[in-house]
Amino acid sequence: MANINWIADWIWRSRRVRVNDFAYFRKEFAVQASLISAQLLVSAHNSAFVYVNGTKVGGYGSPAPTNPWKRKYYLVYEISGQLNEGLNCLTADAHYLGGSGQNYVNGLPGFRLELHLTYTDGSKKIVKTDGSWETLKDMPHKSGTPYQQNRRVSAIEEYDARKWDQKWRYAGLKDDVSNTSKAKKAKIGRDEWLMVEQQIPEGAIEEEIRLTKLSSAFEEGDPSFPQVFDVGRIVSGWPKFTLKGIEGATIRLRYSEDLDENGRVKHNVCNEHSDNYYDQYTMRGDDQESWQPDFSYKAFRYVEVTGYPLPIEEGNSLTVCLAYTAMPYVGSFNSSDENLNALYEACIRTQKNNTLGQTVDCPHREQAQYTADTDLQVETLFYNFDALNVIEKTLSDFTDAQLEDGTFPFVTPTNYEHQDFNLQIPEWDLHYATLLWKLYQTSGNVKLLETFFETARRMVDYFIGRLDPVSGLVPLDKGWHISDWPYPSVEHKGDFLTVQQVKLVQALRIVSDAAALIGKQVDHKAYKEHAARLSDNLVRNLYDRELKRFRDSSESSQMHQGVTAIALYADLVPSADREAAVAYVADKQWECRTVLSLPLLRMLFENGREAEAYALLSRKEYPGWGYMIAQGAKTMWEGWEDIESHSHAWNGYPARLLQEYVVGIKSEAPGFAKAVIRPYMPDDLSFAEAEVWTPHGTLFARWERLAEQGGVRIRARIPAGMNARLAVKLPARNVVMELAPGERDLIFD
Repeated sequence: MANINWIADWIWRSRRVRVNDFAYFRKEFAVQASLISAQLLVSAHNSAFVYVNGTKVGGYGSPAPTNPWKRKYYLVYEISGQLNEGLNCLTADAHYLGGSGQNYVNGLPGFRLELHLTYTDGSKKIVKTDGSWETLKDMPHKSGTPYQQNRRVSAIEEYDARKWDQKWRYAGLKDDVSNTSKAKKAKIGRDEWLMVEQQIPEGAIEEEIRLTKLSSAFEEGDPSFPQVFDVGRIVSGWPKFTLKGIEGATIRLRYSEDLDENGRVKHNVCNEHSDNYYDQYTMRGDDQESWQPDFSYKAFRYVEVTGYPLPIEEGNSLTVCLAYTAMPYVGSFNSSDENLNALYEACIRTQKNNTLGQTVDCPHREQAQYTADTDLQVETLFYNFDALNVIEKTLSDFTDAQLEDGTFPFVTPTNYEHQDFNLQIPEWDLHYATLLWKLYQTSGNVKLLETFFETARRMVDYFIGRLDPVSGLVPLDKGWHISDWPYPSVEHKGDFLTVQQVKLVQALRIVSDAAALIGKQVDHKAYKEHAARLSDNLVRNLYDRELKRFRDSSESSQMHQGVTAIALYADLVPSADREAAVAYVADKQWECRTVLSLPLLRMLFENGREAEAYALLSRKEYPGWGYMIAQGAKTMWEGWEDIESHSHAWNGYPARLLQEYVVGIKSEAPGFAKAVIRPYMPDDLSFAEAEVWTPHGTLFARWERLAEQGGVRIRARIPAGMNARLAVKLPARNVVMELAPGERDLIFD
C-alpha cells in the first residue's frame, strides 16, 4: 500500500506523558460476509503488538525506531483471513519508553491504527483509532519500572498475570466500567508526524534454543531458589517459559554474559554494572502459564530464574528466543579448517544479534546505531543477507539526524539534546560516505545516490569549511576523535590526525563520483579538486619521504602500521614509494585494532601480500579473531581483549574476507553486474567454498586440491544476469577464463 493520508487519531490511555508507560487498547467492529480485502495499518511510539480476534499480527520491535519528528514508520498487513462475519475484535498492547535513552527519540506516547475494509460491491469502511476505543485502567504491565541499563535503552517488564482477562481480546466482552475507560487523543497532532510505510522486515524469532541447567548456583536455604541456565553462547532476544502456575509466585528472569564466583548471574550489562537487567512475572495460578518479555530484546548467555519454588527441568519449559530483523540469510562458508569455519559462524551469529529494527554496535549495553560500526558490519551483511533496505534505513536515520552544520550525532536515533548523549565523533561522520558507496556498489541503484547525495555533500562541506589555511588539513574539532578502536595505539598529538585526513579524502572522492553518476558535473569537478588538494597537503605535511610512511599526526614521530595501511588502501602514498610502504606495513608486527585492521587486510590481499593477510586472518594467538575462537567464543568480541562486549557487530567482517579473498568471490561492477572468482589457496587448506548474496541471486564457488591426480578443481554457480570470470594462480600458470551463467566444474592440472 502506498503512503496514505491518515485519518485516524493518535491515542493513548491519558494525556499525561509517563516515562516507560504501557497502554492496552480494544475495539469491536462488524464485518459483512462479502469482504474481499482488509488492510490493517499500524503504528506506535515506541512499539506495539496488535491482535485480531486474539491472534497476534506481525513481528517484534515494530515499528522500527526512527526520529518521529522526521518520519514515523507504520506496518501494513492483510488480515481478511482472520476476520469473521459479524462481530470482531482488535486489541493492542503498546509501550512508550520516553526515558531520554541512547537508541531512540523520546517523541510522545501514541498508538495509531486504520483498518481498511473493502467489499465485493465496491463499498469500503474504515475502522480507526479515536476516542471510542477502550483502554484498561489496571494493566498486567506495570508502568514506570526502572530501565535495565545505564543508557536507558530498555525497561524492566514487570507483568502481573492476575490482572489479565483473556476475554479482553475477543468480541462480546461485557463492559467492566470499573477497569476500563475511553482512550484519549494523544498529544501527537494528526498530521504532526510524517507517516512512512516501513520497508525493512520486522523482527522475527529464528529459533527457540533449549538451555542447559547449571547446578552450581543452588544455595542451601535461599528462599528465592535460584536456578541458572546456560544458552551456550550469547544470543539476542528473550527467554520464554511454560510452567505450572503457582498463584502469587513472582518469577524473576535475570540476564548476563557472565557468572560470578558463586555461579550466579552477574549484575551487569557487559562491562557496566546494572541491578536491573531482569524481567519478572507474577503468576495467576493456572495449570500452565506461558510468558515471554518481548517488548524489548536483551543479549545474554546465562538466565537466572528466582522466585519459582519448583525445579525447572531442561527442555521446553524454559527456552530462549533468538530474534533479529528477518533479512533472508543465504550466505555460507566452509573449508578444511574447522577454526575458520567456527570464525565464520561466530561472525554470522554476531550479525544476527545486532540487527533487530536497526543495525547496532552491540545488543545489550548500547543497542546503538553508529556510522562506523555499520560501515564495518555491512561488509558481512551484504555478502550473506538481503540487507539493502536495512542499510538504506541506517542512511535515512542519519539524514534525519543531520545537524544544521552538516555533522551528525555520534549515534541515531538518539536523544541528542540530553547531556548523556550530546556527543560527536568527527571520523565517524566520514563513514556516512563510505557506507553510502557500499550500498550503491552492492545494489547498483543510482537512485540511492540521488536520495542521499545532499546529506553526504553537506557533511563533507562542513570539513572543507574547517580546513586550516596554512596546512590545508582539517584540524581537531568538537567531539571525540578516533583513529582506531578499541584501545588503540595510534598517537593523537598535534592538531592534525592522519587517519582523519585519509577518511576525508575518501569521502570527497565518493561525493565527486556520486555527483558524476547523478549528473551533477559541476559538483563532480569541484569535489574531485578538493580531494586532490587535500591529498597533496596530506603528503606534504604528514608523510615522511625518507622513511616512506605516514606519521600518526602532525606532532607525532610515531608511524603506526594502520595509518600507512589505510593511506595505501586509499592510494595516497607516492607511487614511487608504494612498494616500500607495502613492505613496511606487511612486515611490521600487527598493531591495528578493529577499525584499521579492515583496510590493513584489504590492502594486503590486494597488493600481492595475501600470505601475510591470511596469516593475520587465521592466527589463533593474541591478538586477532582466531584468538577469540580459541578461547571458546561463539560470537565476536568488541576488541581483542576479553573485557567488554562479547557480541560486537563491527568485528564480524572476517566472514566477508574469507568469502571474498580465500574463496575469491568479488564484485567488479556495481550491483554484481560483473564478478571475478580469484581464490587464494593457502597451503594449510585443502578446500574452501562459499555462497554469497547478490541482486541477481546467490553466487557459489568452491576450490579443492585433487590429492590423487594433483591439480585443482574449481566449481562455480553463476546467476543469470551476471558476467563472471575465473582468475586463478596455479604453480605453473595463471588461468583467466569467462564463466557463463549456470554451474561449471573445472579441473586444472
